[in-house]
Amino acid sequence: MALLDQTLAFGAKGYAWLPDLRRRSHGRPIALRIGGQSAVAISGPDAARFFYEQGHLERHTALPAPVVDTLFGRGVHTLDGEAHRARKALFVELLMHEDGIDTLASLTGKIFDETIDGLRGGGPVSLFDETARVLSEAAARWTGVPEDGSLDDDLVAMVDGFATLGPRHLRARLARRRRERQLAGLIDAARRQEPTGEPLSKIAHHLENGYLLDSRTAAVELINIIRPTTAVAWLAAFAGHALDRWPGTRAPLRSGDDDYTLAFVHEVRRFYPFAPFLGGRARRDLRFQSTDIAKGTLVLLDVYGQHHDPRVWPEPYEFRPERFLGRRIGEFELIPQGGGDPRSGHRCPGEKITIAVLGTLVQRLAKLDYYLPPQNTDIDLSRVPARPRSGVKIVIPQ
Repeated sequence: MALLDQTLAFGAKGYAWLPDLRRRSHGRPIALRIGGQSAVAISGPDAARFFYEQGHLERHTALPAPVVDTLFGRGVHTLDGEAHRARKALFVELLMHEDGIDTLASLTGKIFDETIDGLRGGGPVSLFDETARVLSEAAARWTGVPEDGSLDDDLVAMVDGFATLGPRHLRARLARRRRERQLAGLIDAARRQEPTGEPLSKIAHHLENGYLLDSRTAAVELINIIRPTTAVAWLAAFAGHALDRWPGTRAPLRSGDDDYTLAFVHEVRRFYPFAPFLGGRARRDLRFQSTDIAKGTLVLLDVYGQHHDPRVWPEPYEFRPERFLGRRIGEFELIPQGGGDPRSGHRCPGEKITIAVLGTLVQRLAKLDYYLPPQNTDIDLSRVPARPRSGVKIVIPQ
């Protein structure tokens, strides 16, 4: 019996699509079709381990062109094997060095404080919009990219339009094209100068097999550093949502408890919708949990479903940062930015930056005197990427 294509169902259900399908199969791998292609959906720590096992899957043929041409660009995310490892080394150097992480987090805090001071005594403002501007400016300063006043709009557009074919997608394509062209010019200019320690300069002078990256590819990789930082605005809005819904979490954050702050950040990344699923294509015939996966089949790792699976996370629909206190997190349990080792695999090397920057923001939010005016903070799970409808509007008294 032919399987029905699930593309429209994903468009209608979003994050709930795969969890609903897998619930009907009692959590077992499920065969389906999406985008006219055969696929198998899997979930859970064992599935994540299988998904990231070297030699099992390739990524460059699994990413849909609309996602590549908006969110990722044609850079490291479209590489596999040795080419991916060589390019990944650049990101590991730039994004996993503690000094760089601390510098970006400190910049973010400083710019956030300055922004808040300018908003005191005014009307309602969107926490999402304001943090997107803060993060864009911090990432631009850190990388050495001039801020032109519209960078945050373009970066937000790239993230916001990757999972739709409507107007949001068109804005994302135009934003990426505009920024790749602009940053390629900055790469060329940086190559006419002596190398510095800034990420812009390091990418401009990075050698692979003895050769510089072409300017457009270097620009793509520069965006792949700045864009994920701006994407923390989604998590910041979710953090604001959590502080409103669960006000008891505010006191330990306000006290500066770093262990609790880290636990809160992890719970935001687990509880709220961010990546619905991840995809790869089978390099060869595989077998997982008594299910045959033919070579060339898409394998979808249900991220949102795994983060809300009671077998992995007891009482998964309760927001409880305490679940992360005194607990070592397995490499394949909490996977909002992939699983495994970020130094060698496909897990995002910028995850530590996400955690540090979000931690900086949530401590400041917890200490900030503000209130939420009447608004709709519902989160539509059919919209990918999801965020509170209002962007979490806040009013900051003088």
